[in-house]
Amino acid sequence: MSMIRCGIGYDVHRLSEGRKLILGGVEIAHDRGLEGHSDADVLAHAIADALLGAAAAGDIGQHFPNTDESIRGISSIEILKRVSALLDKEDARPVNIDATVIAEAPKIGPHVAAMRKRIAAALRLSEAQVNIKATTNERLGTIGRGEGIAAIATATVEMVGRDRRARPHRGRPGGPSLPS
Repeated sequence: MSMIRCGIGYDVHRLSEGRKLILGGVEIAHDRGLEGHSDADVLAHAIADALLGAAAAGDIGQHFPNTDESIRGISSIEILKRVSALLDKEDARPVNIDATVIAEAPKIGPHVAAMRKRIAAALRLSEAQVNIKATTNERLGTIGRGEGIAAIATATVEMVGRDRRARPHRGRPGGPSLPS
C-alpha cells in the first residue's frame, strides 16, 4: 500500500554584507548574502521543510537547530541530502518539488537550471521532478525593499509500504468516508 502526501515549506533570511549569496546550492554574484546559521539558502530550506512536512517528520529547525554549533555554516545542499536519508528511513519517496524564490534582486532566472540540477542531485531525483520559479514582491515590504529573500515550496512524497501513521478506513466499503 502506498499513500501520496504533500507538504509546504517557507523560509526567509535577511541580506547582509560580507556573506556569499547561495540559492538552490548555487553561488550567485550579488553585493550581499543571506544571514544564517548555515549558508542560509532559503530555497533549500523551504524545500527541506516541505519534504519533512509531507513525511510528517517535523521541521528543519527540529532536525538542524541553529543552536547546534557542529552544523554552523553547513551547506544547505548537505541538509537536503540528510533530509533525503531521513525520508528513506520513513519509507517516503519524493515525487515532485515546486518552489518559488521571492526577491527583488538579483535576477534568479539565469540560475534556475543550475539550481534544479543541484537540488535534484541532492534528493536523488530527475531534474524533471524539480521546478523552480522566481518572482518579486513588487517593492512591497522588507523583501520588496531588498532587505531579504524568501522562498516557498511544496513537496509531494509517496509513502511506500505500510504507513503506520495512517488512520484506519472508517467509511462503509466502497462508499465515501468522512474524516473521523
